[in-house]
Amino acid sequence: MDSSVPGCGANPYNIEPVRGRIQVCPHPICEPEWFSDRLGSSDVIFNLAGEISHVHSMDFPERDMQINAVAQLQFLEACGRLARGVRIVYASTRQVYGVPKYLPVDESHPIQPIDFNGVHKYAATTYHLLYSTLGEIDAVALLLTNVYGPRMAVNVPCQGFLSTFLRRLLTGGPLEVFGDGRQVRDPIYVDDAVEAFLLAGDIPRLPSRLYNVGGPEPLTLLEIAELASRAAAGAAVETRPFPEGRKAIDIGSYYTNYSRIRDELGWEPKVGFADGISRTLAYYGENLPHYLDPAFPQPSCIMPEHQGLRRRLTFANV
Repeated sequence: MDSSVPGCGANPYNIEPVRGRIQVCPHPICEPEWFSDRLGSSDVIFNLAGEISHVHSMDFPERDMQINAVAQLQFLEACGRLARGVRIVYASTRQVYGVPKYLPVDESHPIQPIDFNGVHKYAATTYHLLYSTLGEIDAVALLLTNVYGPRMAVNVPCQGFLSTFLRRLLTGGPLEVFGDGRQVRDPIYVDDAVEAFLLAGDIPRLPSRLYNVGGPEPLTLLEIAELASRAAAGAAVETRPFPEGRKAIDIGSYYTNYSRIRDELGWEPKVGFADGISRTLAYYGENLPHYLDPAFPQPSCIMPEHQGLRRRLTFANV
């Protein structure tokens, strides 16, 4: 199911290799009347619907709430009614933890999101857990770190720094790192993330309902930029101060303790960033016209349908 919400990255070319083996329902998840028969016959539902942009969530918080919280609640109500007990694997985010109190971050870390996206994604996560407690569904939430790889929406603004890096590599621009570049992340290659979803959907009885899913190695943003630059034959890497408003929603350093999913489901990431970014660039080298016209200017962080609607907010640095 894909309602192709503007700004959320829908691209029909992504499913081209399997188009003849799947059905596409072009409706939002909050309108179950369009797909009730599919819900009733499903063994597993992989729920990746939602907006991922932290910046957009701060500019348009009501929109983010509707997409990431209200629509999810309506969808789960329909699942409980039409597909009672169905396994649902939900794509949550490490952003719910906010600024880490310690590293690596495990599932016992305090929940303190610092943007509306984190708040609303955590609301959706708890909806999944509550409906499972009530016996309506059988859900598990995967708290994902920065996912990258082939088929990223490099043409959609504000989808995270890795999407921005890729867009600049593909259009010949420099890689800009905000701050001093010492912030740590643990990017996860898309194949590793998919494997976590498949395992979580396949195991009959889950030991836990919440799993952190992270990459194989913590790297600073400068190291990530330099590895990406090397894979792209030498793009320039620059550091600059945070743009206005961005510092307030920066979480500093983060990397994942994924021992729970490793010990309980047998999953761990396999693809290092140097290998993963090379594979990603190779994919776009063969398929770039379907994702980005290099002649186009860099997109701004305001989606066309929201021009003039930016909400005025005051950020407090904490």
